Amino acid sequence: MRVINHTLPRDFNLFLIGDSHEGTILRSDKGWKQFVDMLNSDYGDLKASRNRWCDHGDMVEAITTDDKRYFDLTHKKGSTVTRQINAAIEQRKTIKKKCLFILQGNHERKLHRYGDFVGDDEVENSICKALNVQYGTYECINVYNDAQGFLMFRHFASHGFRSIRSAAKDADQRLGNRLASLKVLLQWKVANCLLQSMGHTHQLLTNKPKQQLAMMENNGGVDREYTSPKKVDGFIHPDFRWYVNIGSFLDIYANGVSSYASVAGYDPSDLGFAIVRVRNGLIDDIDEIKLT
Repeated sequence: MRVINHTLPRDFNLFLIGDSHEGTILRSDKGWKQFVDMLNSDYGDLKASRNRWCDHGDMVEAITTDDKRYFDLTHKKGSTVTRQINAAIEQRKTIKKKCLFILQGNHERKLHRYGDFVGDDEVENSICKALNVQYGTYECINVYNDAQGFLMFRHFASHGFRSIRSAAKDADQRLGNRLASLKVLLQWKVANCLLQSMGHTHQLLTNKPKQQLAMMENNGGVDREYTSPKKVDGFIHPDFRWYVNIGSFLDIYANGVSSYASVAGYDPSDLGFAIVRVRNGLIDDIDEIKLT
C-alpha cells in the first residue's frame, strides 16, 4: 500500500486499464492499440494533453512451464517472462509521461521468489524503474489535488481479489448481483475514497452513486431533498462512491486452442477499460469502453 499525491488540472480524463497479459496469443493487441490511440487523442470536451492513465497490473502473463495454468499453444512463441517484461516496457514507453501509477498484479506477484520486477528499484529492469513511473504496490491510495493545492477527491486502486459472479437466470438480475458484489468487495477498504477501482476479474463494470429521495423536516414541515455524491473529504457513504471493475485485454477463446480460463469454466467477459471524466474537480461520469 502506498499513498501517492498528484497535482492535476480540475478538468481531466483518467483512463483506468489493467490485465493486459503480454505473452499470450489471447491478448488483444488490437485493443491495446485502441487504448493508446484514444489516450493520445482528444476525448470528450478535452484535449489529449488532459488525458492520464493508470495500470492495475497483470501486465505480463508470467506463467512458467511448471505452472498448472501453462498451456504451450496459448503462449507466444519464445515468450519467456523476461521477454514479456521487456515487451510491456516497450508498449508503455510512448505513453509513460501520462501514467500516474502502476500496480503489481497477482500474475507478477506469483513470481515473487525471483523478486518484484514491477517496482523494485534494486531490479535492474523493473517496469516502473525503466519507465520512471510511480509504483503503487498491489493497492494504493491516490490523492488528487488541483494546482492551488485543494483536494479534488481520493482514489483507492487495487489489482483486485476474489471473483465477481452471479448464478441468476435473468440478465438484469445477474448484472445487479455483479454490481452489488463489486461494491461489497471495495466499500470498506478505504472509506474516504470517492473513486474505488480494481482489475483482476476481467469484467467491465461501473457501480455509480445512487441519488435517493430523502424527506427532511424543515421548520415544522417536510421538504424533499436528494442525496448527493459531492462530498470528497472525511467518511463518504458507500452509496455515494464510484466503484469500477476496469475490464481487461485478455480473451478466453482463440481458434484451435483452449486457454486455462476456458478449461476452468470461466464465462467470456467484456474486453475494455474505463474512462473517468473529471470536470471542475469532481467525477462527472465514467465511460465503459468495450473492445471488439
